[in-house]
Amino acid sequence: MSAMIDVTVQSAAWEKLPRAEAAVRRAIEATLRNEQKHDGEIGIVLTDDAHIQALNRDFRETDKPTNVLAFPAPKQPGESRPPIGDIVLAYETLAREAAAEKKPIEHHLVHLAVHGMLHLLGFDHMNDADAETMETHERAILVKLGIPDPYAAREDAGAAA
Repeated sequence: MSAMIDVTVQSAAWEKLPRAEAAVRRAIEATLRNEQKHDGEIGIVLTDDAHIQALNRDFRETDKPTNVLAFPAPKQPGESRPPIGDIVLAYETLAREAAAEKKPIEHHLVHLAVHGMLHLLGFDHMNDADAETMETHERAILVKLGIPDPYAAREDAGAAA
């Protein structure tokens, strides 16, 4: 059995990145392989800042847009292909961050899709140890996808300080 990945494009802004759906699928599949998760359903929503801001406000009590949100599905015993959860990505925030960090937007998209998928699989970054564990998994997945380490610039800046 294999995972089912359903991608929904809710914003015309994503037309600026025509390979977005394929990139997200590749990122999710690589994350599932790396984490040895072979079945389940994942929903991906490619949206805009207004929609993700409403979700962020309603579910996280933070009234501002963000780049990615992950909503793990409740456990459903006995399901042959249990839902894993949903990942929502906002184009405008993603594009602003990629430009500010001087990285290709598709690389940033793949990183955020991997990040969101790891959240669905139970990873978090609420403390330094958990953040380091999650980042280690992200790096391992991204290198397999040919994406440079998204944390290298931060670490280089920290080493220079």
